[in-house]
Amino acid sequence: MGRWFASFLLKEGKEVVITGRDERKLQEARQQLGVEVATNAEAVKSADAILLSVPIDNFEAVVEQICPYIRPEQVIMDITSIKMLPVEIMHKHIKTGLVLGTHPVFGPGARSIANHNFVLTPTSDGERTLAQKVREYLETRGAKVTLMTPLEHDEMMAVILGLSHFIAIVSADTLLSLDKLDQMKAVGGITYRVLLTLVESVISEDAELYASLQMNLPNMTEIEELFQRMGKTWGDLVRNRDRDKFVDRMNALRSRLKEGSPDFGKAYENMYKLVEGL
Repeated sequence: MGRWFASFLLKEGKEVVITGRDERKLQEARQQLGVEVATNAEAVKSADAILLSVPIDNFEAVVEQICPYIRPEQVIMDITSIKMLPVEIMHKHIKTGLVLGTHPVFGPGARSIANHNFVLTPTSDGERTLAQKVREYLETRGAKVTLMTPLEHDEMMAVILGLSHFIAIVSADTLLSLDKLDQMKAVGGITYRVLLTLVESVISEDAELYASLQMNLPNMTEIEELFQRMGKTWGDLVRNRDRDKFVDRMNALRSRLKEGSPDFGKAYENMYKLVEGL
């Protein structure tokens, strides 16, 4: 994502300096983007704004390293997928400059920021003023921006990211345990292809990142235990061949989902569009 935003900012006409701990990837990015490479300290000293894109497990070490070089007029934003811990760390160590927790809720496969969600998590009047400026900048380029507290963000992401990833990982383990993946691919329909796309999109990514999200997002144990209980409830209906309760329960879910989604009836059609667009 750091490389993605470097490319985005270059297209916006900004001067970009990049830094990183992996020298090989850093040089690849330098050649690909045509940007200057520097040490953390050098990059911070020359910057008007600092964008932190590092694994959460390394976040505090990086902030501690750069904080002596930060100037009062600088803006420091992080783009980690959780917000409570990074914002707390930035407030703990950065005594000058203005920080803002930021989460672009998309991955590096995105072609642009248009129609993608951003969450900004200001915690003071100064940060809220900055967040409004960032919001205006992003929305004029087609992004969808929401402001909330770091806690509200992490509670939402526990479901939006944590549960979605958990479902994909468990589904991958289940599909592979059946040992018929090639056969299922050959005869699978649209619903299966959507499931497999979700599975492969998660499993192909960095396992360290996904582990960090599972271990750091709030209430993950409770949410995943609820999911497992729901799985058992539905499994028991199938095991007991209780057709009437299965139908009644599914119809009740349909009614509740339909109430909250005016486009509910288009979901099946949209699923075809999703797969056919791949």
